[in-house]
Amino acid sequence: MFKRILIANRGEIALRVIRACQQMGIESVAVYSEADADSPHLKQADRTVCIGGAKSSESYLNMPAILQAAEQTEAKAIHPGYGFLSENALFAELCQQCKFAWIGPPPNAIRLMGDKATARRTMKAAGLPVIPGSEGVMASRDEALKLAREIGFPVLLKATAGGGGKGMRICRDEKTFADNYEQASLEAGKAFGNPGLYLEKFIENGRHIEFQFLADAFGNVIHLGERECSVQRNHQKLIEESPSPVVSDEQRREMGARVCRGVRSIGYVGAGTMEFLRSPEGQLFFMEVNTRLQVEHPVTEMVTGFDIVQEQIKVAANHALSVTQDAIKFAGHAIECRVNAEDPFDKFKPCPGLVEKFAPPGDLPGVKVRVDTHVVSGYRIPVYYDSMICKLIVWGDNREAARQGMLAALGKFEVVGIKTTIPAHLQILQSKEFAAGNYDTGLVGRLLQ
Repeated sequence: MFKRILIANRGEIALRVIRACQQMGIESVAVYSEADADSPHLKQADRTVCIGGAKSSESYLNMPAILQAAEQTEAKAIHPGYGFLSENALFAELCQQCKFAWIGPPPNAIRLMGDKATARRTMKAAGLPVIPGSEGVMASRDEALKLAREIGFPVLLKATAGGGGKGMRICRDEKTFADNYEQASLEAGKAFGNPGLYLEKFIENGRHIEFQFLADAFGNVIHLGERECSVQRNHQKLIEESPSPVVSDEQRREMGARVCRGVRSIGYVGAGTMEFLRSPEGQLFFMEVNTRLQVEHPVTEMVTGFDIVQEQIKVAANHALSVTQDAIKFAGHAIECRVNAEDPFDKFKPCPGLVEKFAPPGDLPGVKVRVDTHVVSGYRIPVYYDSMICKLIVWGDNREAARQGMLAALGKFEVVGIKTTIPAHLQILQSKEFAAGNYDTGLVGRLLQ
C-alpha cells in the first residue's frame, strides 16, 4: 500500500480523500493555492504545499507545480479528486512517467471516453443502447441538418469534448437550427478547444440516471447500483438520490451487467460512472462515462455501506477488488443536497464571501445524517472556484423517510453571511412531483424559473 498520497484538489473533496487516507494509515499531502492558504481542510493533512496563485491555471491546473510538490514530499501516488485535472489524460500520463501511481483510470480510457462521440460508438459496439443520432462528429452544419431531418425534431447538439452543459443546444425546428449550431460550436471551441459537435434525438421529459462502477487491473468489474440525478439547474446537479424511484430491480441487474461488460471492454481500472438518459417509456440510453470520482458518490456509499474512495486507492495500488458483485447489497434510501453559495432566486448567481456562522445539522431520529464539507464559521469563500460548500446526505429506511429526514436536516442547517441553495432544496423536496418520485430534468425550471 502507498505510504503517502498527494491530493491534487481542494476543499470538500480534498478533505474526503484525506479522511480515507487516515482510515487506511496513509499519510496525505494537501496542495493549495494562495487563495486557499487558510482553508480549514489543510489542518487535517500531514503535509501541505503551496502550488501557486489564486487562479486555477496558476495552481490546481498547474501540472508542473503539482508534480514538483509530489516529488519534494516523496508522495507515492496522486489522487485528482473531481474537476480540475481529474479527467486529463495528459496529466495521468505525466504522473505515471514521473513514477507516481495515478489514482484513476488509464490515460487511454480517459482519452477514449473523453471524446463523447467516440465513447458513444465504443459503448454501442459493446451492446449498450444509445440515443438515435450521428455516429461521430459532424463535418458541417448541412450534414447535421440533414440528419436532424431524418431522425426528426427536436434534436440536441452536443460538444464532443464537452461537459457541464457547455456547447449544448436544443433545436426544436429548422428555423433555429443554423443559429444554434453556430453558437454551440463557438461555445465548444472556447470552452474545450474543440468545436466539434455531434447530434442526438432530444428526449422530452427525460431523466438522468447513472451507474457507479469499479474495476481492477485483473478484469474484475462491479457496479454499485444507480443514482437519480434529474434535479438540475443549467445541466448542473442539485439533488441526487439512490436508488432511483423509477428503476426496477430487474432493470438494475440487467443494465448493471451491461455497464460492467462495457467497462471491461475498454480496459478500465478504478472508479467511474456511466450516465444514461431515461425516456418517459422507461428506456435507458447511454450518454457518457465520467472517468473519475463523482461529487455524488456519498449517496451510493450510504445505501451500500461501501467506501468508494478507499477502494479507488486499493485498486491503484494494484490490489484486486475487495468484493464481488454478489456481495453488494442495497439497503434503504439516500438523498444528497449540494449546498452551493448561490442565490437560487437570482438565476443561481454565485455568492462568495464571509461565512459568519456555519452550523450543519447533527443526527436526527430515524435517519442517518452525513455532512461532507470543509467549511467552518469564519471561513471566507473564494471567488475563484466552484460554488459548492457542502454536501448534505440523509439515509432512511425508505424514500419517504429519507425525504422527510432531509427536510428536517435542511431546516436545522444554519448558514449566516452568504446566500445558499438551501431554500431551493426545501422547495424542491416539498414539491408534489419530487415527493411522488415523478419528475424529470425540467423540474427545477418549472419550480424556480
